[in-house]
Amino acid sequence: MAVKGRVAIIGSGLIGRAWAIVFAGGAWEVALYDAVAGAADNAHVLVAEGLDELAAHGLVADPKGAAARVRPVASLAEALGGAAFVQENTPERLEVKREIFAELDRLAGADAILASSTSTIVASTFTEGLKGRARCLVAHPVNPPHLVPLVELVAAPWTAPAVVTKAKAIYEGIGQVPIVVKREIEGFILNRLQAVLLSEAFRLVEDGFVTPQDLDHTLKDGLGLRWSFMGPFETIELNAPGGIPDYCARYGPSLSRLSAADPAIYAGDKLKGVLAQWGNALTGDQVAVRMGWRDRRLAALKAHKRSQPCD
Repeated sequence: MAVKGRVAIIGSGLIGRAWAIVFAGGAWEVALYDAVAGAADNAHVLVAEGLDELAAHGLVADPKGAAARVRPVASLAEALGGAAFVQENTPERLEVKREIFAELDRLAGADAILASSTSTIVASTFTEGLKGRARCLVAHPVNPPHLVPLVELVAAPWTAPAVVTKAKAIYEGIGQVPIVVKREIEGFILNRLQAVLLSEAFRLVEDGFVTPQDLDHTLKDGLGLRWSFMGPFETIELNAPGGIPDYCARYGPSLSRLSAADPAIYAGDKLKGVLAQWGNALTGDQVAVRMGWRDRRLAALKAHKRSQPCD
């Protein structure tokens, strides 16, 4: 397999190891660095095991070849030598991000993209004073990245648009699913959605409405089945004969009461703004066809779950 480029993975913990698996499996050479002595060498063993596990599921064609592309290195400068892309995975503290990005900007090649795996910290807070700040962005993965492909790309106000475009193409090329967050917001998109759901889950349990176990069943045997292959907008488009506008007219008032949201988000100009971004609405016949597709996917997923061990 032809090598696509060289990436420096900075930090070899859970996320760093997973990124090494993703990039190596995607035909990149990987320099794996950790400030803790011996950590990168130990991580290399786990990376090889992870690649073998993916291969057992048909997700990597040549795990041995991929593992051979991963090289533990002893210094940050060695990791960054020749790297076209840098994926930083250091602890989730602002002062740590500022310190490591100052070093990355100083040592990495001028054309190298510098991406942070931070879960909540926006790039503007740790890249503003850098000479190469235009090449910096957040690329927030979902744990574990080698199994959950979403990556949130979040630019700082000064990040060059071409950097976001190039980063998006690189992640797509290694089998990830990058989305672009249009402007900085703490926690980005996934964690903000997760925070709302978790807060309500805790409230419902603490207030005695449901047990934690049944709450989990509500997700894994209910909402989560559809959400595994459809997002909320596509889900509601198929839950009313007239698509999203029909769904909002039927259920918008009750949804706003349940969530304490402004009812206006489900009607008028606000709804029109969402629909304009969503694109062409499905006709009634198209909704029916798409519902059939949804049901076949759900049947396949139900069969798959039944085939798996329960433990």
